[in-house]
Amino acid sequence: MRLETINHVAILVRDYAKSRDFYVNILGFDVLAEHRRPDRGDIKLDLVSGDIRLEIFGPDTEVDGAPIPPERPSYPEAAGLRHLAFTTADIEASREELLGQGVRVEPIRYDSFTGEKMTFFFDPDGLPLELHE
Repeated sequence: MRLETINHVAILVRDYAKSRDFYVNILGFDVLAEHRRPDRGDIKLDLVSGDIRLEIFGPDTEVDGAPIPPERPSYPEAAGLRHLAFTTADIEASREELLGQGVRVEPIRYDSFTGEKMTFFFDPDGLPLELHE
């Protein structure tokens, strides 16, 4: 088998509206499609930014008994996806933009192996997201 690229990353969220706002209005993803799935009690949001595709799944508050995912165990870290890392051309400007939007962002540091500048920030559910320059 030869895998060529990641097709998409799927993210479960607890508050659909808050997460949609974060990924679309703060991170700048474009909406490809948005589907209510009453049989599953959720909403599926397809997003794109450059070559990055995300699928956001969140509870549909208009459906009685819509399942809400449990909180993400981050401290200590749980097995599974550790974080998503995005590339940016200007990490200082990107960090300032996030801070200006009220997003908690860690100080910039250098990757001990590559020497690249990096920082972490978090989505509304605490999913660690990383910026690399």
